[in-house]
Amino acid sequence: MVKIIYKDKQVEIKKGLSMLEISEDFGIENVCAAKINNKVCDLDTALSEDCHVDFVTFEQEEGKKIYWHTCAHILAQAVKRIYPTVKCGIGPAIDRGFYYDFDFGGIQFLREDLSKVNAEILKIINEDLKIEKFTLDHEESIRIMSERGESYKIELINDRAKNGEIITFYKQGEFVDLCRGPHLSSTGSVGAVNLSSVTGAYWRGDAKNNMLVRIYGIAFPSKEQLEKFISDTEESKKRDHNKIGRSLGYFTTVDYIGQGLPILMPKGAKVLQILQRFVEDEEEKRGYLLTKTPFMAKSDLYKISGHWSHYRESMFILGNEGKDSEILALRPMTCPFQFQVYLAGDRSYRDLPMRLNETSTLFRNEQSGEMHGLIRIRQFTISEGHIACTPQQLANEFKSCLDLAKFCLRSLKFENDVFYRFSKWDENNQEKYIGNTEEWEKVQTEMRKILDSSELDYVEANGEAAFYGPKLDVQFKNVYGKEDTLITIQIDFQLARRFEMFYTDSDGEKKHPYVIHRTSLGCYERTLAMLLEKYSGALPVWLSPEQVRILPMNENLVDDAQKLKRDIIDRGIARVSVDLRNETIGCKIRSAEDEKIPFILIFGKKELESGNVSVRCRGKGDIGSLDIEDFIQIVSDKIKNRE
Repeated sequence: MVKIIYKDKQVEIKKGLSMLEISEDFGIENVCAAKINNKVCDLDTALSEDCHVDFVTFEQEEGKKIYWHTCAHILAQAVKRIYPTVKCGIGPAIDRGFYYDFDFGGIQFLREDLSKVNAEILKIINEDLKIEKFTLDHEESIRIMSERGESYKIELINDRAKNGEIITFYKQGEFVDLCRGPHLSSTGSVGAVNLSSVTGAYWRGDAKNNMLVRIYGIAFPSKEQLEKFISDTEESKKRDHNKIGRSLGYFTTVDYIGQGLPILMPKGAKVLQILQRFVEDEEEKRGYLLTKTPFMAKSDLYKISGHWSHYRESMFILGNEGKDSEILALRPMTCPFQFQVYLAGDRSYRDLPMRLNETSTLFRNEQSGEMHGLIRIRQFTISEGHIACTPQQLANEFKSCLDLAKFCLRSLKFENDVFYRFSKWDENNQEKYIGNTEEWEKVQTEMRKILDSSELDYVEANGEAAFYGPKLDVQFKNVYGKEDTLITIQIDFQLARRFEMFYTDSDGEKKHPYVIHRTSLGCYERTLAMLLEKYSGALPVWLSPEQVRILPMNENLVDDAQKLKRDIIDRGIARVSVDLRNETIGCKIRSAEDEKIPFILIFGKKELESGNVSVRCRGKGDIGSLDIEDFIQIVSDKIKNRE
């Protein structure tokens, strides 16, 4: 027996309780693991000695990760049973479910093979195999994985040994896997599993490595939860911007142009133009100065900034070092270019803050497996800006950047679709960053004070900072639950030194400014993707690439319909068209509705004689005949109020 303290009450329980027994004894559903001193661990570890314990359930994010990670191991065990010669890669939990990578060698694995693996997974769950953790030294770890022919695991073991990590394994039945854990206590703790898809993925995300087979899956404690998830996912797929954007003609891609290089068609380009004008006008009101800087620079610039040593793998390099006299690179960000504006003259504290903005085209060499539609691409446009300020101005300038970001989010009705992440450095991996521990801790403490005084609800994430400073990331999830960054605000306490940026303070001393790197709306292409998914393609009137479409009843009314179009445009509604096709009015209405046009005007002899318009409104259908002035007022109000 072991004594534990749970919810301030001492309870005596026997060792080795299953999760089902824990659930029954304590009245807690879907227990996944335990927590001691705020650290999550395996249930057996937590209940092996007297301690103060809490329980982690599937309803918590930590619990889901443990549950799904366990399912990844069950998936690998099932695949190994059916295909014994397969080599295992890695199998993590992800935002919605899990995956495992396999090297099938010469065996072809297709989507239809998932049913066999799913059936084997069910057998493993029914076997209720105990999941046990153990540790081995480096030599013994290599021996065990060598006997199993797991060359990818050997590579990982060697990496962990170099970092001085303890090498841990988990065993369930005949299956042993390298893993840090924690896990469920047995395979029988899993309720319902579904394998969803098969894709290719390079080992460790590097195109130079072998292409592996990646199997995705999802699992829940009950069959009902799984069925609901599958149903919700099918509905979500209908809102996938990759599908909607292509079908509505917002963008396209071409194989011989390249992955991650979308072509924005007239509709998509128009939305980006509207967003860009909106952001640039707002930034100008807030005291920003517009710049226009080169798309590329010599490697010398990036060596000063630190991008050459810390970001080079994500850059497109032009030329060969050692062969060409001049090496250029396409810019992955604009900061080192905009710094030259600051450096173009002597600066006093009276000149600060200096706020510079630019609609920047950037280039980043994203891995092929990471790219998706418009969300993650290799060439994109961003609402970038940099503020040079004194230490005394830092808090107010940061809050002003946050205020601008919130204004943009409210304007797009995104404020309830995002969450905020305080992205910090990883003190255990300091080679990723510039600056020392004392400097990082000082700036992160300052940033936390700013965030707390702004009454911002945020999560913290280690290892997500930029290499030159901490940042606030505005995060969103696409329809599949994949998380990405929409807007970012960063405090840079390093690059002003590297570029020898100074200002003369009131005491006559030369000092380095702080630099805030920020976006107002982030990547415009990513914003368009989010808009298409949020509104299922039916964009708000002020953003719609086509706001009004006029449908003449017959050819004799075309000239009058064109005149009506000009009248509407002259009164401030810019994006109006006339359907000139020789089709029935019913066909024209269906086309306009399929294209999600906000307002459709039916224009016949009656409308011509009365001076009214017959209006169909998206989502409402026929709303009757309106005086043209009344109609224009309705549309104008929606545009003005960004409805």
